[in-house]
Amino acid sequence: MMTAATYPIGLPGTPWGEAELDTWRQHRIRLRNYAEDVVPRIDALSAQFDVVTYGELNYSDDSYRLFALRSRDWNPTLPVALVTGGVHGYETSGVTGALAFLETQAAKYAGRVNLIVAPCVSPWGYERVNRWNYDALDPNRNFRADGPAPESAALIQLLSPLHGQVLMHIDLHETTDSDESEFRPALAARDGKDYEPGEIPDGFYLVDDSDNPQPEFQQAIVTAVEAVTHIAPPDAHGNIIGSPLVAHGVIEYPVAKYAMCTGITGAPYTTTTEVYPDSPRASPKECSDAQVAAVCAAIDYVLTQI
Repeated sequence: MMTAATYPIGLPGTPWGEAELDTWRQHRIRLRNYAEDVVPRIDALSAQFDVVTYGELNYSDDSYRLFALRSRDWNPTLPVALVTGGVHGYETSGVTGALAFLETQAAKYAGRVNLIVAPCVSPWGYERVNRWNYDALDPNRNFRADGPAPESAALIQLLSPLHGQVLMHIDLHETTDSDESEFRPALAARDGKDYEPGEIPDGFYLVDDSDNPQPEFQQAIVTAVEAVTHIAPPDAHGNIIGSPLVAHGVIEYPVAKYAMCTGITGAPYTTTTEVYPDSPRASPKECSDAQVAAVCAAIDYVLTQI
């Protein structure tokens, strides 16, 4: 386990400068290929959905087009349901789950809801299995109008015409062992702060918005996912990742304060999923299936509230 004192980049207690950032970038090796893994699946869906290119990232020698898929027969009288995945590129089932939902389940909602899905918000992070973007920024803490992360800014721009029209937004994530072995120590090192070890929960959980809690919505999702994979129990202090458990499988964050993805549309029903792919009790397919179950349960619930 790394600590801020032993993280191989930077000096303890000193925030990174450009030299440390350059060193960090040099060690981020491409481990998978967005153009081969993700884009062909999006292209294959173009017969059923309108594919929108909503931005392009240009990082050194790498460029990535950002894609969203929209219901082909968009009806302005219907509610809008938004699904986002891959905000943290390393969280694989967020990407695969969003795509699998479109491939296997989205058709049953035709004529009932307008769908918009951004399956891989951070392709540079996807390729390098990393939480951050090229600039060592966390996209899911930079969803604000003046934010420095281009992945976040592009999604905000795409969705700005829909502000106030989105009924539900579900953002698909994972909590992994690498959060403690790499990403939280890296964050402490980057910011020149002390690293305090945490505990990785074994199982699925949700993050509700503490400023707009929707407990029945969250529990409908947890109940559906529980048929697919196990739900994370709290630790000995009654917490999950340092936050008090407010209900079975649910914690809360101040979404707007943290500039998280689920705060960008003003949707009344929002949640962030967290799947645990490193559990000995789960498989990659199970994690992806859990994300699909969460999306379906979220849409099913909000349709009953109309």
